[in-house]
Amino acid sequence: MVTIPSGGLSKKWRSQDKGSKAFIPLTFAPGEAFQFDWSYEQIELGGYNVKIKVAHFRLCHSRAIFCVAYMRETLEMVLDAHVQAFQFFGGTCRKGIYDNLKTVVSKVLTGKQRVFNRRFQALASHYLFEPIACTPAAGWEKGQVERQVGVVRQRFFAKRSKFTDLEELNQWLRDECRALTGKKHPELTDQTVAEVAAKERESLVRVSVAFDAYQESSARVSLTSLVNFDRNRYSVETSCVSKIVTLRAYADRLSFFHNGNLVGLHCRQYGRDKTIYEPWHYLDILKQKPGALRNGAPFVDWKLPQELQQARIKLSKHDDGDRQFVGILSMVPQNGLQAVTAACKEALTAKTISRDLVLNILSRATETESPAPYQPPDSLPQLSLFPEADCRRYDQLLNGGDYAS
Repeated sequence: MVTIPSGGLSKKWRSQDKGSKAFIPLTFAPGEAFQFDWSYEQIELGGYNVKIKVAHFRLCHSRAIFCVAYMRETLEMVLDAHVQAFQFFGGTCRKGIYDNLKTVVSKVLTGKQRVFNRRFQALASHYLFEPIACTPAAGWEKGQVERQVGVVRQRFFAKRSKFTDLEELNQWLRDECRALTGKKHPELTDQTVAEVAAKERESLVRVSVAFDAYQESSARVSLTSLVNFDRNRYSVETSCVSKIVTLRAYADRLSFFHNGNLVGLHCRQYGRDKTIYEPWHYLDILKQKPGALRNGAPFVDWKLPQELQQARIKLSKHDDGDRQFVGILSMVPQNGLQAVTAACKEALTAKTISRDLVLNILSRATETESPAPYQPPDSLPQLSLFPEADCRRYDQLLNGGDYAS
């Protein structure tokens, strides 16, 4: 029987020299591979302290970098980041190296086998690169971009930066990424990263048409013609109430389709419990219920052209003012907002305004010129008997009279 002192064995094992981790340096040919990763940074955006997600790309041969920031780390952000990175680099490599992102990798199989998200696989096929996922817990397989995350955090975000919006932030990131390429290349020390990247650009795969970077889903339209997405609500055309629409979510916008037709387009909003209206979506119902113009939620702070606002104020003095103004608005889909605005301006200049007058002005503006009188060509034979509206001639023809010949 062997007696082991309490804590003695574990202490002995801890005291042994486990040795230091060793890695094999990697080398890449021009255009062979790029690496991708995410980081989380704290900045001031629009006056609020927020945590943003930064997508990092690095060309393995030239060490050129690209960074772009988002409010989410969803699939459509991943797709959009790739599109922007490939535009920035002037092409893409033949391989892309990733860790096992949940938004990209649907299932981890044995070895290097992975099941990638269908939409991400479409992106890879479009840009002709092969996605390769690292071994779990083997970050050294994409060590360049791992180090890049630390460098970017230290150089770009060490001080709390302030930006108005994401567009301003991302333009600043692009400028900083370009400035960082002025340093010496770690291996080709007689050249800068920018010089090596310019040569590597010749080996990149170029695609003339950018990938349509959206994630698609379906949603039902509520009775108030709203669609829920990402904890916010967006309006669509009222013809889609209680129907299923197709939603395409982009990094910066949302598109809604029904039977292949676009029924809604909005800038994407972040945060929670926001309702985003497009008042024109409710025009068909407004024709039936013009009184809703006064207190309807979609029409609060509706920013119409000044001439239309003045027409609305003038018409509000009439008993049927709301109905008349809705009648003017109903002319916009056929004639265009600019034409209707010009017609209202002309009516206001004449110191009067009504639906019928605006309609009359629009009709006169769209009248076509009368066709010129018909001129017969010279080659036609001359008529010996000028045509007249005389039924007796027809009767004589039937009777074999003078005109029968």
